[in-house]
Amino acid sequence: MNRGEKILIAEDEADVQELVSLHLKNAGFVPVNAENGPEAIRRAREDAPSLIVLDIMLAGMNGLEVCQLLKADRATRQIPLIMLTAKAEEPDRIKGLELGADDYMTKPFSPRELVLRVKSVLRRSGRAASPERSQLEAGLVVIDRERHTVRVRGRQVDLTATEFKLLTLLIERRGRVQSRDGLLQEVWGYESAIDTRTVDTHVRRLREKLGSEADCIETIRGFGYRVAEA
Repeated sequence: MNRGEKILIAEDEADVQELVSLHLKNAGFVPVNAENGPEAIRRAREDAPSLIVLDIMLAGMNGLEVCQLLKADRATRQIPLIMLTAKAEEPDRIKGLELGADDYMTKPFSPRELVLRVKSVLRRSGRAASPERSQLEAGLVVIDRERHTVRVRGRQVDLTATEFKLLTLLIERRGRVQSRDGLLQEVWGYESAIDTRTVDTHVRRLREKLGSEADCIETIRGFGYRVAEA
């Protein structure tokens, strides 16, 4: 389906940028390119893309720094972000997720899989309201799906698209334990569990943002998470 949505590709390897751009264009997206960190920040602000594909190893300013600046800027913090890295070490992946990235891929990667990840993250960031209930509550945490907002004790909390969907799912199913594998499939859209630590990292960030209400998300050791019944 031709979506016509802009995807910013921040990548300084010309062959990788060209390959990713081609596959995104074939999928109906409009690729926008940036070759270094400062340019990525400028294009994100000027073009307001629907999603950013961000390489960690960028010239001028690395991808982790770019991610941190984008997530601190009110104009760009809500843009979903997928990080690319040539490094397979866990610290790089975890750091990106902790800074607010919605997903990551390690080079070398399949361009077709990247397109699927892009579509999956965009689905998670959708603003459509649920036909059943537009508002959900867990104690002093209130989710308004129609407005795509979360409030804790009346104060609005900024969540990434993935964090919003994760919290919504847990509250929708309050009282029922959700396995890490199941969350990866339903929130991230993965057919198989590739790294359940991705779930743990997002839950940790979510708890930090919920502050005094962080305990509403319970850890079920060796299995997953749940929001307790009222």
